[in-house]
Amino acid sequence: MAHTAMSGSGTTEDDGDPLQTAVWRLRSRGCWTDAAALLEPHAATAAGALQRSALLTERCVYTESGWAEAEEALRGAEAVARSDEERGAAACERGYLAYASTLFGVRDRADEARSAFGRAAALTALAGRGRALLDFRRGLLAENVADAPQAARAAYLRAHEGAAAHGDTLLLSFTWRHLAGLDLREGELAQARQGFAESLRIREELGYLIGTAPALAALADTEEEPVSTRLRTEAARLVRLLGVPTWLAAHLDTVPPPRPAP
Repeated sequence: MAHTAMSGSGTTEDDGDPLQTAVWRLRSRGCWTDAAALLEPHAATAAGALQRSALLTERCVYTESGWAEAEEALRGAEAVARSDEERGAAACERGYLAYASTLFGVRDRADEARSAFGRAAALTALAGRGRALLDFRRGLLAENVADAPQAARAAYLRAHEGAAAHGDTLLLSFTWRHLAGLDLREGELAQARQGFAESLRIREELGYLIGTAPALAALADTEEEPVSTRLRTEAARLVRLLGVPTWLAAHLDTVPPPRPAP
């Protein structure tokens, strides 16, 4: 099963905005609650509310907890969205939260996810920055819920092209990773290795620590010994250090440290 987190809807330290730099540093280390708190004064604006909602949904995906708080933040974002772009972004977040709930077995909300993504598609400009993220998330739904790898690949490719066009480097790390996952599924080992390696390179360069362990573990599945064991060992070390992702800890037989209640 492929898991992923929020992508493309956050910021990195290169953005130059002190607030966004602080949010990125906290987010990239798995401190979503603290990052969301920094955005609380901006929750009355669509941009602030949407970013806060996305952060709390990402926390759900990495910790498999905090669902009620994420839902509350999303409702707040939906309430302040006014333009088509804002309402489309909120619908994309609604679809992603419903998808994540379905993926982790919290509650089957697949129909809600499809409906929300459909609304987002109607509201989001084809050439807009948000379209690439929407295409990527629709690919996740196709791959992991509908078991439609061909539809997923088409969506990931659209997202990959869009992310490249808009300079969304973080999203590219996700499209590389998931395209590589499909390559591995089809037995294309060399292509899968290249994609996983590119995803890992981007995440390390960005300092996206919470996404580095999954990238290491994915690349390990394409390598031979002793490289494979070395990569898994490093992934396990990061999971023990950060406590996330919880689902990867189980895969690596690693027990993460206890985290504060959300």
